[in-house]
Parts: sequence; structure tokens; C-alpha cells
Amino acid sequence: MSTSKDLSTKLSLDGIYTCPVCRYGDISALTLMDAFACNFCRHIFSAEIEQQSVKMADTSSVLGWYWNGRSWQASNNSVKIGWEIKLASAAFVLLPTTLMGLAAYIFTPIPGSALFWFPLVWTGLVFLSHLGILVSIFIDYYQFPLGLYLKAASRNVWGRIAISN
Repeated sequence: MSTSKDLSTKLSLDGIYTCPVCRYGDISALTLMDAFACNFCRHIFSAEIEQQSVKMADTSSVLGWYWNGRSWQASNNSVKIGWEIKLASAAFVLLPTTLMGLAAYIFTPIPGSALFWFPLVWTGLVFLSHLGILVSIFIDYYQFPLGLYLKAASRNVWGRIAISN
């Protein structure tokens, strides 16, 4: 049985490879199927052995990767974020924040008043909330297992702390 730790291997249903989505778990073949499943993020991938590629089967978007013998490379069929989406995302975060910042600058509160700090804090909250909305959309779209990733990362940190003590 080949593993992803070999220097150069061809994609086969007998192998175990690093997951292209979470990059933490391992994908291996499902019994009696031409598909792989990750043991960490639980994504399922349909395998195309002849093309040395996998496509995510449990999502509506077409996400695929090619195996180059050592690691996964995003396929050309994968969804790419264009400049229009990047511009709209930047505007979604920066425009409301700028409007709030300008309002706080133009209509400054009286120095020394009880809520003198409020406009600045409110501007920061506008920025963080809009950025949080974009991050949550990104996580939902790509179905990134954030909770599982943080759980595994904390296990690694606590394991290293226990080893060093």
C-alpha cells in the first residue's frame, strides 16, 4: 500500500493521500467504490484514476484537484474568485466602515463626554462584522471544517506542551 509520504506516487485506490481540502486528514478509498473519503473533515471525493484527479462529490460547486505525484494542485475546473468578486468583497467591508469613520470624524463627540469613545468603537465593530460575514460566506461555500480544524490544532498544541513538560 502506498502512502502520501512516498517521494513520487501515482494516484490509485490503494493509496492514502493528504486531504486536498483540510490538508490535515488523510483520504483513502471507500469500499467497493471509485471514491475517496477524508478521515478528518469527512468530505467525499470522486476519483478519476486515469486523469490522476479527484473532485469533491459532496458539494454543489465543482472543486477538483490533480495529483502531481507528491501533492495536490487545484484543477482548472475549480471555482476561481474573479476580480469582480474581490472588488465587491472589498467594497462590502470598506464602504460601510469608511462611511462610519467619516461620520465619526465629521460629527465628533464633545471631548471628555461619557461616550466619547463610542464612534470609534462602533466603526471598528462595523469593520469586524462585515469582515465576519465575508469569512462565514467563504467557510460555507468551500465547506471548510473550521471547528474540526481548530479542535485538531488545539490537540497538537496541547500535545506539544505535554511533551515539552
